[in-house]
Amino acid sequence: MENIKLYTVSEKYIEYLSSYAPHLFRNKAANQTHHRAYIGIVLQVNGLDYFAPLSSFKEKHKRMQETLDFIKIKRYAVINLNNMFPIQSKDYTYLNFSKERDSKYKSLLLAEYRYIKSIQEKIRKNASLVYKLKISGETSSLTKRCNDFLLLEEKCRKYK
Repeated sequence: MENIKLYTVSEKYIEYLSSYAPHLFRNKAANQTHHRAYIGIVLQVNGLDYFAPLSSFKEKHKRMQETLDFIKIKRYAVINLNNMFPIQSKDYTYLNFSKERDSKYKSLLLAEYRYIKSIQEKIRKNASLVYKLKISGETSSLTKRCNDFLLLEEKCRKYK
């Protein structure tokens, strides 16, 4: 199986999907100067591409335990698989590290990527389990915090 890679998502797709996904942050709030870059990984889930965004590592993450849907990328970032969403290949772009001008940020991205590659099978397995639990109809703290994957799949297919 091919190694997981890092990607970015089109702003238009995030804008479109955010009205259907309460856990999806918009790229730019009204009072914000800079866009929030959506960087993450693309996984195959239920025969579709799913984008799992990376979030910056915060102080609160130090105290949190990893769970099925919460994976720490050392102290660089976290992946919240409950926030993953379906995406068409036309709406994501490979993140080319060599084009990053900020050397500090480039080093961070490379460190995140190396660690993600080392645990990619765990990430894939967990994503599949999170998806299955959510669509099973079972109610739990995990399923309550997940995006509505089936609704988002429908909206993804309709997106032009």
